[in-house]
Amino acid sequence: MAKLYFNYAAMNAGKSTTLLQASFNYRERGMRTFELTAAIDTRADTGTIASRIGLKQDAYIFSAETNLYEIVSREHAKNRIDCVFVDEAQFLTERQVMQLTRIVDELDIPAICYGLRTDFRGEFFEGSARLLAIADEIRELKTICHCGAKATMNLRVDADGNAVTSGAKIEIGGNDRYTALCRKHFYEAFGRED
Repeated sequence: MAKLYFNYAAMNAGKSTTLLQASFNYRERGMRTFELTAAIDTRADTGTIASRIGLKQDAYIFSAETNLYEIVSREHAKNRIDCVFVDEAQFLTERQVMQLTRIVDELDIPAICYGLRTDFRGEFFEGSARLLAIADEIRELKTICHCGAKATMNLRVDADGNAVTSGAKIEIGGNDRYTALCRKHFYEAFGRED
């Protein structure tokens, strides 16, 4: 029986690397995978899942309007899909997460999602919140803060490395714009709202 998986972590934990390795494992065994990545993430080439260590793979691009069930169902009818992988799953809408449940429940295809749990203010992304609520299995991938503790938060920083505490929920960036921190160091930099 297929399942819906959500693998989440702070930035720089190797989510895309882990996704690419898992997809490779399926394909190495003669199985077909279908990879999806968010159109909003423009850090790599369009339609590419890329890791910081240099691994890359082409992927189908989704936007908020994309019906994932229709896309996967159509592709599966042409040529069997054994597993769906979603990179940048935090950018899924609630509706798209529910479409993933149809892929799992009706098409019997596992869907394995990778993404951030929270934004730079420590608030849930829409897709992540829904995945945390309904995924069959949830796993945290670990990375560390500069102090050595587990990093769970994503601090947005300006060009000088100072904490950014307001702005748009989504701003695409890498190490130049974000740093992964433990909760203690996140709130020391961001400020507490007591």
